[in-house]
Amino acid sequence: MLTVPSVSSPNFVDMFVLFVSVIAALRHSCRWFSTTPGAQGGGKWRKENGLARSGSEYGPLTDLPDWSFADGRTAPPMKGMLRRRGEREEMARRIVMLSSEMDRGIESWLERKEDAQRIEEHKKSLLLKPKGKLLKKKDAHS
Repeated sequence: MLTVPSVSSPNFVDMFVLFVSVIAALRHSCRWFSTTPGAQGGGKWRKENGLARSGSEYGPLTDLPDWSFADGRTAPPMKGMLRRRGEREEMARRIVMLSSEMDRGIESWLERKEDAQRIEEHKKSLLLKPKGKLLKKKDAHS
């Protein structure tokens, strides 16, 4: 039967001190390293040349299947390929929706502008018109 030493026992204290010293020794002997790059290299150049920020966003290496059958049939779509396809379809739907909203907005703006112009012309037509000498004077100048 396995027994757990009590905190007050000398065996436990010795084991704890040994454990702490081993951890301290390992901490000083290990080198910490990171597997991610500090900065993505070449992103600015790719963007300036009309490419994706990284090589894994789109292109033949990510869009085409990794393998095909010997008889020429393509491989079934991978999970990532299906996810990217779904994201692209969702983005296309959103673009179409926003484009149609913009078209409706422009149409309603033009209608409001035409209505305002018609109201302005109607107000001008209701103004008093020159009569008598003023009308003759206006015709003489034109």
